[in-house]
Amino acid sequence: MPQQPVATQGTAREVFGAFLKLGLTSFGGPIAHLGYFRTEFVERRRWLDDRSYSDLVALCQFLPGPASSQVGMALGLGRAGWPGLLAAWAGFTLPSAIALILLALSITQYQHLAQAGWVHGLKIVAVAIVAQAVWGMAKSLCPDRPRAALGFLAALLTLVLPLAIGQVTAIAIAGLLGWWCLKPTQNSRGQAHNYPVSRRLGMAALIAFVTLLIGLPLWAAITGSSTLALLEGVYRAGALVFGGGHVVLPLLQSAVVPNGMVSNADFLAGYGAAQAVPGPLFTFSAFLGAISNGALHGWAGGLVLLAVIFLPAFLILIGALPFWEDLRHRASIQTAMAGINAGVVGILGAALYDPLWTSAILNKTDFGLALLCFGLLTVGRVPPALVVLLAGVMGWAMGMAS
Repeated sequence: MPQQPVATQGTAREVFGAFLKLGLTSFGGPIAHLGYFRTEFVERRRWLDDRSYSDLVALCQFLPGPASSQVGMALGLGRAGWPGLLAAWAGFTLPSAIALILLALSITQYQHLAQAGWVHGLKIVAVAIVAQAVWGMAKSLCPDRPRAALGFLAALLTLVLPLAIGQVTAIAIAGLLGWWCLKPTQNSRGQAHNYPVSRRLGMAALIAFVTLLIGLPLWAAITGSSTLALLEGVYRAGALVFGGGHVVLPLLQSAVVPNGMVSNADFLAGYGAAQAVPGPLFTFSAFLGAISNGALHGWAGGLVLLAVIFLPAFLILIGALPFWEDLRHRASIQTAMAGINAGVVGILGAALYDPLWTSAILNKTDFGLALLCFGLLTVGRVPPALVVLLAGVMGWAMGMAS
């Protein structure tokens, strides 16, 4: 017989300790994170049963945002209430965020690091990692001709239209066409776990989510504030990530590079480094905040952008929990989400070319290293952290030889 949960309540301190261990050791991306969570909280600690955990994973994969972080927030909420939610997020997120902020401060302090060979190696391995993400997401999210066509359409729109406009337009059109053309999938029959979130609070969270998504760009446009524009772009990136954490790359790039807040070289180096640390990929925003040229920079900038990019994930999770049973069975919601997921594959595919390929692959040697890293990731199944380390070493060696 399956094991039943041994307790229904715990403390925020307990939750923080459990998630801090995972935040220090959870390499491998969101799918691996979900496996670590199941082992730790279903099998070992028995905070909830397998059916409730599977249903929670289904909800968070359905929502925009970083699925593994949202699962962690919900686990903390169910275990220790609102303090538990905050403790789970902090324990899982802060280790990698602090490491990336320290890297950003080092690059800022020692300018020659940005031109170092190992940094170029990080840019190259980012190409391989995103190519792996596009490959895997295309197989699961674009398995047939209609969804593959939506992916190609989204890629074309992203390349033709200006960055932010192209991405939002691609997501909207893919969702509308998915709702119109695609067939719904089978409904899940699992039961939702009970969380202490009322429908009134859920509706308030959804209103806050939409208000910020619409109001922040208007406020930034009215005031002309570069800081508000930065916060708006990072919030939008966190709000529009569907299908996988790697999709945050083009969204964040459009928020910080065109306006000069972060150079493209530093952006790509930080993205490569983000693959080598445990925890959620969204902590890349902490690197960007710390290295930014604007009013927000250093430790304060890193922590602020870290909070801003996770805010929409928090709001949409709290907003969806009370309504999940109604939403999950609606055919129109299912088909629209299938279209959106296909569209984000195209957006990520466009980002694989620009800015990644155009900035990192400068000659045949660079292409050879990218191909080697891609092979190690896809065929060799080598952990991403080790591939990043290899790319850094190879990049350093290539720089010494040139």
